[in-house]
Amino acid sequence: MARSLNDIIAALPLDEQEAIEARYQELKQEVESLRELRHIAGKAQEDIAAALNIKQPSVSKIEKQADMYLSTLRGYVEAIGGELELTVKLPSRPVLHLRSLGDLEIGQARSSAARRGKRSAAAGRV
Repeated sequence: MARSLNDIIAALPLDEQEAIEARYQELKQEVESLRELRHIAGKAQEDIAAALNIKQPSVSKIEKQADMYLSTLRGYVEAIGGELELTVKLPSRPVLHLRSLGDLEIGQARSSAARRGKRSAAAGRV
């Protein structure tokens, strides 16, 4: 008769069971994709599209991208109700929180990009 995974874990010493449970809890906090993140937030692609002022197929494209601008990722995360934080892990150092990119604060980068986009659009109309 086959034993279940729970039976096998229950037969292990208590310290090993605790280590397995701790690792399980860590893995539960990891998200594999933007799509999964959106599902956790309880949002539909249409909700994200409306918040970003784009069409639903563009949201699908963003979710499939392996590489994107931080501003795109930040906008997506904010559209699902979150806040993007950047952390840096260096050897032999505690985790560092990156507060700015270049001369801009992380939160200012989005508004500056929006202003540049409006100026470019205005210049194109002249």
